[in-house]
Amino acid sequence: MSNFGSGLPDMNLRPGGSAGRMISLVLLIGLLIVISTVTVTSCSVTVESGYMGIKTTKFGPNPGVQRSELGPGFHWEGIGEKIRTYQTLQRTYSYTREANNDGRENEEITFSDVLGLPMTADVALTFRIREDKAADLYATWRQEFDAFIDGPLRTSVRAAIARETEKLPVACNAQQSATPNVQPIAPGAAPAATPGTPDADDCPGQLIGPGRQIVLQRAMQALQREWSPQGLEIIRMEWVGSIRYPETVLAAIQSRTTAEQNTRAALERVNLERANAEARIAQARGQAEANRLLAESIRSNPEVVRLREIERTLGICPLSADTCVVGSDINVSALIAARDGRAGSGN
Repeated sequence: MSNFGSGLPDMNLRPGGSAGRMISLVLLIGLLIVISTVTVTSCSVTVESGYMGIKTTKFGPNPGVQRSELGPGFHWEGIGEKIRTYQTLQRTYSYTREANNDGRENEEITFSDVLGLPMTADVALTFRIREDKAADLYATWRQEFDAFIDGPLRTSVRAAIARETEKLPVACNAQQSATPNVQPIAPGAAPAATPGTPDADDCPGQLIGPGRQIVLQRAMQALQREWSPQGLEIIRMEWVGSIRYPETVLAAIQSRTTAEQNTRAALERVNLERANAEARIAQARGQAEANRLLAESIRSNPEVVRLREIERTLGICPLSADTCVVGSDINVSALIAARDGRAGSGN
């Protein structure tokens, strides 16, 4: 009985002790997994496709930015190391006044013309970072990708556009007197270039007109020369909408345009009257010349007058008579037909 009794506690304790050790082992393994996951997550970076990793270190023989880019994949981040990603895909960023997907603040580009008149506009820039230059670009500016776009790149875009717009007037019409100096146009002649138009010799370009695109093209070329050696490729730059011109300039342009249109309409009326007068003069000269020739013919051959009188009276009435009464026995229609027949056979 004693053995049986002493054996009961052994049988009851062993299963309980094994279960406790099993639970402790499972908890320990779970804790190790959690610690490992947190460690791996916090000490590693995954570089996605279309991006390049840039590593900076605080220790080692060459601290600072490591000039060897890290390609897409999983990369371990050791003690004192940090890996940041730079997008190398082609991207279009819009610097606009209104909020958009690229930013919520006002990022419009400001500039001025040759007279210092202030203007603003929205600009879209398409660019990409070369994969082999991402680390060098970060080492130069030490800014995250989005901060680089909002800071140095936007400043460079604004400066490039401003350098070109300061060479041109916003509009030639707005810088000249309100009364246009327009000369009458000779009939049949092509109208000369009016001062204040893009084709005029004294104003080859203006921001309201072809100068708008010329400025943007030259500014993009300047940006390409500036950023290409640093690994940033400028692909395209475009105006988003129209330039926001000063209201005073728009009012002056509208006033001068209206004056030019009214003046041209008046000149067209003057030219039309001149053409009509010249036509009437030419017609009168022709009629006078015809009368002169007829008078000379009559003076040289007086019988022409007698013949015309006979034809007019059909040979019935005397030429000297003031009044002629045709009798009922005279067939006037037959006489007219006979006269017309003689005239036809004579031709």
